[in-house]
Formats: sequence, C-alpha cells, structure tokens
Amino acid sequence: MQPMNSASAPGAMRPASELEAGTPSSRGQVLAWASWDWGSAAFNAVMTTFVFTVYLTSSAFGGEDSASAVLGAALAVAGFAIALLAPVTGQRSDAGGRRKLWLGVNSAAVAVLTGLCFFVFPRPEFLLLGVSLIALGNVFFEFAGVNYNAMLAQVSTPRNIGKVSGLGWGAGYLGGIVALLAVLQLFVQPAFQWFGASTQDSLNIRLVAVFSALWFFVFALPVLFAVPELPRTPQARRLGFLASYGLLFRRIKAIYATSPHTIYFLLASAVFRDGLAAVFTFGGIIAAGTFGFTLSQVIFFAIFGNVVAAVGAVAGGFLDDKVGPKAVIAGSLVGLLVAGTAILLLGNGTYTFFGMDWAGSTTFWVFGLFLCLFVGPAQSSSRAYLARLAPHGESGELFGLYATTGRAVSFLAPALFTLCITVATPLVPAGEAQRWGILGIMVVLLAGLLVLLPVKSPDKAPIAVVPVS
Repeated sequence: MQPMNSASAPGAMRPASELEAGTPSSRGQVLAWASWDWGSAAFNAVMTTFVFTVYLTSSAFGGEDSASAVLGAALAVAGFAIALLAPVTGQRSDAGGRRKLWLGVNSAAVAVLTGLCFFVFPRPEFLLLGVSLIALGNVFFEFAGVNYNAMLAQVSTPRNIGKVSGLGWGAGYLGGIVALLAVLQLFVQPAFQWFGASTQDSLNIRLVAVFSALWFFVFALPVLFAVPELPRTPQARRLGFLASYGLLFRRIKAIYATSPHTIYFLLASAVFRDGLAAVFTFGGIIAAGTFGFTLSQVIFFAIFGNVVAAVGAVAGGFLDDKVGPKAVIAGSLVGLLVAGTAILLLGNGTYTFFGMDWAGSTTFWVFGLFLCLFVGPAQSSSRAYLARLAPHGESGELFGLYATTGRAVSFLAPALFTLCITVATPLVPAGEAQRWGILGIMVVLLAGLLVLLPVKSPDKAPIAVVPVS
C-alpha cells in the first residue's frame, strides 16, 4: 500500500514510517539516547526488582506473602492509570513538539518519587506509603518510556534499529550492574564505615532510594541535550485533552484498516510484556522469600543476571536485524517458559542430576540466569518491531498505545501471581506459597506466545496510514 502524500489540511494522511523518514544520527546521539536506559536501571533493577521491593516484602512489613500481595495489588492499580493516559500523553507530546520536554518532566517525577522512598521506615504502617511510591513511580516511568521509546526512530535507521534498540537495553543492564555494585559496596556490605552504612531503622536501605534517584536523574540528562525536539504541529493548539481521545480512536480505526497486524502485535505484546515485567518485578522477591537469599545474595545474583541479560540484549539486537524481531521474540518466550517452569517444579528442594546434588539455591542460580538471558531480547525486539511500523510523526502516540495495551492487561501477571499465592497458602507448608506465584507468570508468558504466533513480521505488514486530525 502506497502512503498518501500529506498536507496540513484536516483529514490528510501521514506518509511512510517515522523510521524511514528520519535522517541518520551521530554516534554521540545514540550513546546519549542509550544513557537514559543506563540510568533507568536505578529504578528498574535497584528499586523495583532487587533491593527496595525486597525490603518492602520483608518481615518488617508484615511478612513475605502478605506484603507481596499488597505490592502486586498496587502495581495493578498503577497499570490501570497507565492504560488510561499513556496514548494521549504520547499523542500530545508528538503533536506539540514536546516529546523531549515530557521525557524530562516524567523522568524528574520518577527521580523525586524514588527519593521520597527514603521516608519508608521498616514498620508495617509504612507499607502502604512504600508500595504507593513505587506504584506511582511506575506510572511516571512508563510515561517517560513512551517518549523515550518513540525517540528510537530518531536515532536509528532501518538497517541498524535492532542493534540500537539492543544497545539501549544492554546499557540498561550494564548500568544495573554498576548501580548494584555501588549499592552493595556503599550500603549493604559497605567497604568502609560511614553514616550511610547504618542499619538502624534500615537507614542504609532507605539511602539506596536517594542514591537511585540521583543516579537516574544524572544519566537521564544527556538525551535531553543531544537529540533534537520534534517540530510542533497545528493540531496541538486546537485539541483539548478530552478531544485527544476522539482523535486517538479515529487513528486506531485507521491503523486497523490499513495495517491490522500492527494492532495484532500490540495485543500480543501486551500479554507477553506483562509476563516479562513480572519476571523482573517479582524475581528478587522470590529469590529472597522462596529460596532464602539474603539481600546481599540477591544483589550478587542481580549483578550476574544483568551481565547475562546485557549479552542477551546485544546479541538479540544483531539477530533482530538479520532474522527479524518476531523470530527473536518467539524464541525468547520459549526459553523463558522452559526456565520458569524448571524453577517452579524444582523449587527449593535437593535433586540429583548427572550424579550431582542440586540445592534449591543452585536451581535458582542456573535457571534464573536463563530467565535473564531471554528477557532482554524479547523486550528489545518488541520495541524495534513497533518502531518499524510507526507512521511518520506518530511514534509517541503508537508507543503510548504500546504502553496502554500492555498496561490494559498489566493486572494479569500481578493478579495471577497474587491469586496463585492465595490459593496455595492453605494447601502448602508455611513459606512455600510464594513459589507458586511463578505459575501465574508462566501462564501469562505462554498466552502471549500463542497470540504472537499468527502475527506477521514487520517486513510483511504495511505501514499504517492515519488521519492527521
């Protein structure tokens, strides 16, 4: 299908994809863009996955099982807010020529909310404050991610988009390693004595929140200076916030009419990305609660896991440019299902394989690292898949839909995780129920894979033709 030439008149159509319409960027712009991913590790790896949520689900807040359920519920509420608002915020940042501005505003909000976690003291009455800050931080982090992901088309070309996207994810994982090492050496197992190493009222862990806020803020800055802003379009002046939803629905209809597999991919990725997010959100919690990892052991695992994940993301980026994103995503989901099922079935017992005794901690180390290997390529190629199909000047809105479709079902993995724990609690010995939350995550990943299989790869799907107004 040949795209129509665009004019500024109402009802005109956009041309081609934003990726193809863009100009090659410099290496400095690519690195500045990837710096945001590097900085985001402070929120993803330190706060959400391996340190602060592990702290929130500890016995100080009422016990692993109950606190995990509260955290899951809070993240589900955050997902609803993201689903409702993300596409319109992306649309308006595109039309208003404010993609970079809103990336900065939302990144700053994440940094502030992260810093406020310093005031979450280790007592049950502070659990609600802690999970609320993490949940609200997730909302603004997703809004920032909409604009950041949309910039992928501004810093890449059709030939290297997989590599650039993989570089960004790899930078995030490597940033996670450096951030976690700093957290370990300064706060958890301090290499020298200083006031921030004090464990009284969990001061050391609360200071991790301050460290994470500063880390994210500093490394989010380069992209705001290196990548140019989008041009402003007249529609930004005419449309009110509620009217933006009307335009959004017209564009969804046009996308479905001209490129239905774009919509099919949004739906499929919504499901499996929710499972991917749950792997990171609940991975550290399961390591501590089910397999008995101390916080230091969780951080050591996170460091090795991020090395493996970075390798997987970068390798997946090269494969993406050669075999296409769909093949990379499907293969990664199969690998995740195998590794996750092994952790679920083997649990924390002792088993003999090939004449060797495997303890529960060994099981989690081996198969947990396999999980890390496959998560990165699936995430990176999903971003690259959609960027290939984004209509010119509409990447923000499309990535807003990407966030919305994901968050529209983001209750699935947390809810199934919580449900499986709740159902298992009266049926298994005390302390064993949390492991069965893994079953809920695996169900979501399997469903995502099955929905993805009939979706066409981007080279076989036309670019959507959408109305300007």
